[in-house]
Formats: sequence, structure tokens, C-alpha cells
Amino acid sequence: MPMLTLARRFRDKYPRFARTTLLLALFFASFVVGFAYASWAMVCRAGRCPSAETLDSYAPHQTSKIYAADGQFMAELGLERRTIVRFNDIPPLMRAAFVATEDKRFYRHSGIDWVRVPGALIVDIKKRTFSEGFSTITMQLARNIFPERISRDKNLIRKLKEAKVAREIEKRYSKDRILELYLNQIYLGNGAYGVGAASQRYFGKPVQQLSVAEIALLAALPKGPERYNPRKFPERAKQRRNVVIGLMRNAKLIDSSTASQAEAYPLRLIPQNAVAMRAPYFIEWVRQQLEERFGHELYEKGLRVYTTLDLDLQTSAERAMERQLRAIEGGEYGEYPHTSYEQYMSRVVNNDDRTSASSPYLQGAFIAMDPRTGGIRALVGGRDFDDNQFDRAIQSIRQPGSTFKPIVYADAVQNGRPLSYTLTDEPLTVPLEGGATWTPQNFEGNYEGRIPMRRALFESRNVATIGLGIELGVQSVIAEARKFGLTTPIPEYPSIFIGAADVYPIEMVSAYTAFATLGARARPNPIVRVEDSEGHVVWQPEPTNVSVMTPEEAWLMVSMMKDVVRRGTAARSVGSQFPYPAGGKTGTTNDGADVWFIGYTSDIVAGVWMGFDKPQKIKANAQGGVLAAPVWTTFMTDFYENRPEPSDWEMPDDIVQAQIDASTNMLATPFCPREVVIKEFFIRGSNPTSLCDVHTGYPLYPDTAGVSGYPSKSIPRPVTPVDTSRRPRGSAIFPLPPRDTLP
Repeated sequence: MPMLTLARRFRDKYPRFARTTLLLALFFASFVVGFAYASWAMVCRAGRCPSAETLDSYAPHQTSKIYAADGQFMAELGLERRTIVRFNDIPPLMRAAFVATEDKRFYRHSGIDWVRVPGALIVDIKKRTFSEGFSTITMQLARNIFPERISRDKNLIRKLKEAKVAREIEKRYSKDRILELYLNQIYLGNGAYGVGAASQRYFGKPVQQLSVAEIALLAALPKGPERYNPRKFPERAKQRRNVVIGLMRNAKLIDSSTASQAEAYPLRLIPQNAVAMRAPYFIEWVRQQLEERFGHELYEKGLRVYTTLDLDLQTSAERAMERQLRAIEGGEYGEYPHTSYEQYMSRVVNNDDRTSASSPYLQGAFIAMDPRTGGIRALVGGRDFDDNQFDRAIQSIRQPGSTFKPIVYADAVQNGRPLSYTLTDEPLTVPLEGGATWTPQNFEGNYEGRIPMRRALFESRNVATIGLGIELGVQSVIAEARKFGLTTPIPEYPSIFIGAADVYPIEMVSAYTAFATLGARARPNPIVRVEDSEGHVVWQPEPTNVSVMTPEEAWLMVSMMKDVVRRGTAARSVGSQFPYPAGGKTGTTNDGADVWFIGYTSDIVAGVWMGFDKPQKIKANAQGGVLAAPVWTTFMTDFYENRPEPSDWEMPDDIVQAQIDASTNMLATPFCPREVVIKEFFIRGSNPTSLCDVHTGYPLYPDTAGVSGYPSKSIPRPVTPVDTSRRPRGSAIFPLPPRDTLP
């Protein structure tokens, strides 16, 4: 009443001024209302705002997840790491916690919380900014779902767009559906979008298993995902979490006792490396294959990719490789003249001195695969993916050295040459085009004269192998290499017989599956199947196997390559330490820039390569059997630690064994010198049937000078001639040898 009385007195005393003031106030109010209405009506004209109808078919972008062979999570691929969680699978306490923190009147308003608007406007007018928001959960959803149509700029236009789209969303969808979309869309820091992904990245478990304190921490993050990042700012995050716990208590979501316990609960996050990419070179290879097939869907549709990788074997391979590389760099195998990995990384950390895309330190690659399916069980493409992403197992092209020789010998076996076939290991000069010549050398620099094919392989005799390759023909050997799966260019030069043509390591290891399976080569394959987000199989690569040799031919090759391990170039580093049936081949290039060992059992094939990205001599007297093979032995020992020992390869029925005179390749007689009598295996029909016609009942041996392993001169020995013409095969004089493997 006093105010009305004063107003009447003021109006009576100043009638014109009062009327003018009232009119101006009415005009200003009308202008504000009109401007607000016009802005509201015009802000979304001509399609400037997104339509809420699009949410009918909206599916938030999900990362594709990659799993190991046993189902363990390995990595995810996508721009937004997100795991969709359905409304009923989100704990009610989590839903309520986000509502209490972000929009406590969510279930009572229609998209705009008018109660908060005046206070926000007053703060914004005072600060002359739009820093004070009044966004509801629905408005936040509109902003996050349509970021390209509703900008992040803090201005009136954005707020009006958010509000208008929020109103449309509220008219079209239920509150529960809006909250479900919001909880799966909101960014919660550390690359995690939605509560499902955040729960895994921070706590390593699904939302259903979170405690009160963990739920409160997630609900605390939308206010400032980076400011309250619990990994970077744990104390700040804990304070913000406790504020949310207080809000939950005030909303009667939890009682005081539970709130006190939650506030005292420490931050317990899974280690950062637990969410880091595992087997990164393998994952990148898988990503490339998936992108080629699925395109952008790979990063948006939430595919589930199940791979062949065994994480325990992967860890074993990485550990074995790194341990051996550090041993080499540390001088355990003689003086090492190059920069070590630790020296390089120390220089990089201190000076950021990255000189080129190539690594200046010693690198390595390792591949293990199932010889029957081609499934990749372990793959190491380099020492440090963060430092260098070049995959030396898949992408590098290197000379295989003597690991190529089994292909030459396989060609010889397939062309009818028995393992006892005699080769010449003597100085050789090979004519080249243009009148040039090439004089190859054995690694040891010596020569053994005439030697059987078996020995030439397990001792890795270069000159004998080159002679064999020339005899077979370059084109024949190249065709054989293609059968074994090598796709890189192979020039028509005799040096290819000892591994001078570049290969991909993955293809070289795959070639050896033809030996492990007795004839069938498996194509490398890292993927078992791919499912969509609903669990339907959308791609399931079929294992590809290519017949390369007959079982009999392959068995003979395995027999020779077992000798590499037992008494050849890998005897010390593999055979003396790995007690199970295994075959393989060492490899060293002439310049010592590449060292290899590829070996196999009947269960698994594995290959090791070491060298520099820019080829250079690793060290003096670098050898694959010394430097690379120990990695294989360590890995395979781990492989069989908790597995049954591998079975030996069963000898095919058409393999026969004969006791022969190695100097004549004829059946041995009692008169053949003991030094030249050996047991050897043959494919039935190719075995010798004639008795040695050189060593007869005469008292002198023939001149076998120059034949490796034979007497250097004639040796007199009294003998008693025996009439064998009436004795059947298999009698006491010529007993049939047992069907067993060579000693």
C-alpha cells in the first residue's frame, strides 16, 4: 500500500514523465518479447537446425574391437571409443547419479529447465559472456549428436538451437530413451565416449560391476573431462567425485554411511598400459585388411574382430626377441660396432634427435603361424611401435640368404633326385651376361669335393647348391619359389639359389608350412571371423591351402632339414637345446646384413629375421645360426612348456630305406668300405636296385680320393669272395634295414 500511494503521488505530480516511462517500459518489454520470439522462430529456418526425426535411425559411432584367439580384448579402432550399453543394462544408480549431477529436474521439464534460465541470464549479463549455461541433458544430447550443425561456440544462437532441438527431441522420445542416448554419447575423457567405454578404460570392467565411488567419478566427468581427468589430475578428480557423492546423498540416492565410505574410497584405475594397444604391429596389419574390406564402417559400426593371435605366445615372442637383440648389442656375441636401442632412445628423449624414418638400431621380426590353417599365432614387426611403425614382418623386403635353399632342394627332389644324389663342392666360376663371371664362395671358405645332397643342405654349402640350381635351371627354381608362395621379383641370376632375391619375411615363413604339413602350404591369415555389433557374422575368411609337394617328397625334405637342426648349422643353437622333432634352416647373407632362422615342428612354424632398416653388416662373422636361432629356441621352449610334445612326422608308406654305397649310389655290399656305407631314404621306385659294381671281392678299394668322407687312397684289405648270386634279398648277408629315421 505505501508503494502504491507513492506511485499515485508521483503520477499526479509528474503525469507526463510517468506516462512516458510506462510506454518505454512497455515498448522495451514488447521488443524483448518480439525479439525473443523472432529469434526462436527464425533460428532454425531453412533447415539450419537438425531434425529430431533423424534420431529414429541414429546409431552412435562405435569403435571396432579386436580380440585375441581366446577372446581377450586387444584393441579398438575408431575415432570415438564407444561401447553401446542398453538402458536396462545401465545400473539405476548410475542413471540417477548423472541426472542428479547434470540435470536434477530432467524428468520434470520438457527439454528446457526454465527454473535455471533467469539465474544463468543474470550471471551472463554481469560477466558479459555466455559462460553460465543452463543446459539440460536433452540440450547436451542435441549438441553432442549434431556437432556439425550445432557449434560449440558460446553464444545466444547456439543456445537457442540447442533449446529448440531439445524441445523437438522431448516431443518425440521418452525420457528413458533420451537418457540412454545421452549416456552412450557423452565424452568422458581419455578418448572414451559413453559410460560403457569409460568404465572399461578407467576401471577395466563393465558398468554393471562399478562401485558407488566409481559411478560418481564417471558422473563427475561431463563438467570437464580434461580438467577432471583422473589420470592427469587425480586429486582434482577425487574432489569433484566427492562433490557428486554429496549430490547423490542429497538426492537420497545413497545414505550417509554409504556416502562416507565412497568419499574415503581411493582412486583405483587400471594401469595406463593395460588399455594400450597390444601387439601393435599385428593390430595395424589387421586394421589394413579390415579397412580394405569394410571401409569407413570399420571406424563407426562397432565390428567385433576375432583374430588368431595367442597373447601368451605374443608376449613370449616379444620377450625372446628383445632379450636376444640386447644381448647382441651388449657384446655377448662379440664386438658390436653400432648404436644400441638404449643409446638411441636416450638421445631421442634428451634431444628429440630423430634423424630419419628408418631406425638406426638393430631391428628384428618374428612370425609364428599354424601350418595347417595359416593362423598367425604371434607377430613382431619391430622393437618399438611408438618409435617406428614400419612392419618388418609384413612390409620389409630382405634377402633370405640360405633359408631359400630348401626351395632349391625341393625342386631337385621333385625332379627325381634322391637325397644321396652327389653334388660337386669345388671352386666354381659362373659365366654371366656381357662376358662377366661370378666366383661364389662357401661361408667357411673351404671345399669338400663330392658330397651327397643331404649333406650339402644341412651344412649349407653354397657352391654345391649353386651347381645344383644351375643343373635344374633358373626357370625351374623360380617356378618352384612361386609354388611356395613367394611373390616378389626373382631375377634370372644364379645367385638366387643361395638367397640373393628379396622376399617378404611373412611369405618366407609361410613357405615352410609346406614342409611342416608334408606338402600343403598355408596362406597367412590373422582373422578368424568378423561380427557386427549385434553378433552376426559378416566375414569369415576360409583357410587357404595350396598343394606344393607330395607327402613323400615333403617327408624327404623334412628328413634333410631335421639334420640341419641335429648336426648342421643350427645344431648348437637349436638341436642341443630343443629335444623335440624339428626341422629348419639358417640364413645369412654374404654381407652379414641379414640373419635368419626359420624352423618348424608338426604343430607350428616360426621364423626370425634380424638386421638394420638400412642394410649394413651387423657385426663380424654374423650368422643366422648364432644370432637369430636362439630366439626361435627360446620361443619354442616356451610354446611346449604347457603343451604335449610334438609328434614326429609319420613316414609315408611309399618311402623306403636302403643301405647304399655313397660313392656309387648303389646298394652296398659286404665289400664296400664301411666309411662310404650309409642309410638313406627314397621314394619307392627311385631307390637303387643294383648292387655296387665297384667294390667287389677284389682286395683293393677303388680310388675314392677327393670324395668327402671317403678314404683318401686305395687301402688293401684281404677279403674272402662270397657267392651271392643265389642269396635272396633280405638274407643274413644283405639284411633289410629297419624302417626308422636316420640317426
